[in-house]
Amino acid sequence: MADALLGPVEIRELAARLGVAPTKKLGQNFVHDPNTVRRIVAAAGLRDDDVVVEVGPGLGSLTLGLVGGAAHVHAVEIDPALAAALPETVRSDRLSVHPRDALRVTAAEFDPAPTMLVANLPYNVAVPVVLHLLAELPTLRGGLVMVQKEVADRLVAGPGSKVYGIPSVKLAWYAEARAAGRVPPAVFWPVPNVDSGLVAFTRRDPPVTAERTKVFAVIDAAFAQRRKTLRAALAGWAGGPVRAEAVLLAAGVNPQARGESLYVREFAAIAAAADSSECGGKLSASGQEPEEVDQ
Repeated sequence: MADALLGPVEIRELAARLGVAPTKKLGQNFVHDPNTVRRIVAAAGLRDDDVVVEVGPGLGSLTLGLVGGAAHVHAVEIDPALAAALPETVRSDRLSVHPRDALRVTAAEFDPAPTMLVANLPYNVAVPVVLHLLAELPTLRGGLVMVQKEVADRLVAGPGSKVYGIPSVKLAWYAEARAAGRVPPAVFWPVPNVDSGLVAFTRRDPPVTAERTKVFAVIDAAFAQRRKTLRAALAGWAGGPVRAEAVLLAAGVNPQARGESLYVREFAAIAAAADSSECGGKLSASGQEPEEVDQ
C-alpha cells in the first residue's frame, strides 16, 4: 500500500493533468499526506471482508489506501471529472465509482452492500451525509469520518456539553460515536484554516419506543430554542405549552429541563408519549395536531 499512495507532488501533478482545481462550493480539500491516509485506514479497523463506502474520494488518495484493506470500495463522487478519472488512478477491481450526490444515493445502488463508511467528508455537507447514509444503508456496521474539528466535537458530544445539539442526538440514534484524533491543516491541499477531526462510530439498535421521523421532529423542536425549557420549546410541536407539559410528564421528563440535558432515549420517550392516548391523541408528522378531515 505504501508505494501506491499519493504525496503532495503526485496530487498536484494529477490535478494539473485533469485540469482540476479544488472548489469551495464542493468543499474540496484533498489529502496529500500518505501517513494521514495510513492513519485513517488503521483507525477504521477494517476487516478483510468489509465493503467500504467512501464519499468525496476526490483525486483518490484515501481510496488507494482503502482498496488495500477492504474487500470492495464504493466511491461516491459528485464531481464528474474526478469520478471519471478515479478508475485510472486507483486501477483496482475492488473499486466501484458512483458519479452521484451522496445525499441522493440509495441502498439499491450498492452491490455488494456497504458495511463501513470511511471518508474525508466535504465540510459543508458532512452531517447530512452521515445521517443520510446511516438511514439508507442498514448494512453499515460502523465507520470513520474526517470532518471539520468543530463538527467532530458536536458529533461526539454528550448531554450537558456546550456543543451538544441536533447532530449529537441524531447520530446517537444510530450509533455510538467517539473522537478518534485530530488532523492538522497542513496535510490538505488547499490548506484549510481549521483543524479536522476523526470521528469513529459503531452502529447500535436505536430506541424502539417511537418512529425515527417522529423522534427527530422532537429533537429539532427542542434545540430550535436552546435556552428555553422543554415545556416552552416543544409548545409549537405539541400544539401548546399545556399539551407539551402533559407529553413530557407522560414520558417521565421534567418539563423544566432543557433539550441539551436529554439523552436520545428520552427524546424517543417523548415522541412515544405524544402518540399515546393518555396524552389526548396523536400528533401529525409535522408536530401539529392533525386537522379534521371531512368524511
